[in-house]
Amino acid sequence: MNLVPAVLENRFVRLEPLDDGHREPLRAACDADPELWPALYYNSFGGEHFDGGWAMLRDQQASGRRLPFAVIRGGEVVGMSSFIDIQPANRAVEIGTTYYRPDMRGGPVNPATKRLMLEHAHACGVDRVAFKVDDRNLRSQAAMTKLGAVREGVLRHDLITWTGHVRSSVVFSVLADEWPVVRARLDERLEGFGETRAT
Repeated sequence: MNLVPAVLENRFVRLEPLDDGHREPLRAACDADPELWPALYYNSFGGEHFDGGWAMLRDQQASGRRLPFAVIRGGEVVGMSSFIDIQPANRAVEIGTTYYRPDMRGGPVNPATKRLMLEHAHACGVDRVAFKVDDRNLRSQAAMTKLGAVREGVLRHDLITWTGHVRSSVVFSVLADEWPVVRARLDERLEGFGETRAT
């Protein structure tokens, strides 16, 4: 396993490894849904919390503990996602800290982003890609099921969020030998959105 940063692109989105040029556009995207952060996220990137969240992303990126991406559609930064919990010895990684601007939800952005990240992970030798979803976040759980990820179970009270909420996480995963079927399912789904351009 050798998970490396790279620009990833399909006709729907372009994923760029996070750099300082993404800071203010990402701040604007995160500020588009201020009510979401206290409810469903482990860390906040909204409002006054953005600078601390940004520093965490960049620090973990510099140390190699995280590979964060800016999600771009139509030339605009519309969200972010990251490879986290990178475990080369176990050939395992998690995709997390995913956020999209409200107007980007329910369309091709999430499946197109996951398609790129899963393809990149498995091409780099990853065997297990995990996702951990707040057990209150039914929309994200439904998205994982629609993606084709396998629901493994619940980690009870595994995290204390920035608001003090004791969170339980629903764990999903896609293994390397499952990826061809999941990929075909994603490709079929993305075909339904027709032609578009990421940039």
